[in-house]
Amino acid sequence: MLLQDKVAVVIGAAGGLGRSIALGYAREGAKVVCADLREFPSPAGFEEDMQVATHQAIVHDGGQAIYVPCDVTQTEQVTGVVAAAVAEFGRLEILVNSAGVFTGLGGIETKTDGDWDHTMAVNAKGVWNGAQAAITQFLAQGAGGKVVNIASVGGVVGLPLEPDYCASKGAVVNLTRQLGIDYASRGINVNAICPGAFRTAMARAAWDDPQVREATTAAHPIGRWGYIEEIAGPAIFLASDLAAFVCGQILAVDGGATAA
Repeated sequence: MLLQDKVAVVIGAAGGLGRSIALGYAREGAKVVCADLREFPSPAGFEEDMQVATHQAIVHDGGQAIYVPCDVTQTEQVTGVVAAAVAEFGRLEILVNSAGVFTGLGGIETKTDGDWDHTMAVNAKGVWNGAQAAITQFLAQGAGGKVVNIASVGGVVGLPLEPDYCASKGAVVNLTRQLGIDYASRGINVNAICPGAFRTAMARAAWDDPQVREATTAAHPIGRWGYIEEIAGPAIFLASDLAAFVCGQILAVDGGATAA
């Protein structure tokens, strides 16, 4: 198993991509702290087992996991998640920043201060808070660690009518690069995944609109949206020793969208 006995915090683990990553880590032997505002998947999501929380699914399958509530915009709550991981499992070796929000499509002239502030608080500051808490713990332990940030293809290319979202994910992309070079020499690998279109609660409105769904599908050379299970493999790789020489990199998992 690639993550046998590793201790991982997955922030944004209740549903969607974060849930897939947490379950994938557990299958590879990790002990997982599932952190999120909610314990169960969003009703707008596509999970078939919404009545089962992520940590419950892991324990049911014989793994080790706990749930810790967390608002990523609140620094003390994020540091509290890391502290809970250390209290429960003795250390921290992996942190995934997967919490995110999307305020909807619209040109900049339609966006409000609230849209900007909320998007940046969750998508950018939330990643900052997670990375800061994890790296502080890694440095205290003195044994390195892995940070995996979930950005977006919107962090490397412009997406129509998503100004606040693209700005926030662009911040995640360049923060990843910066942290990657700062801490590589300390054995800390910071990398990011840029997903394309996946069926998640955050993308529900796009999926339910036939025109938007068709246009989004056409933008992916693979000819379809991603399945959430397909995010786990790249996230496992970046959290494992296989990625020991990978620092500050941005991995697109997008069906070829950004290569087209």
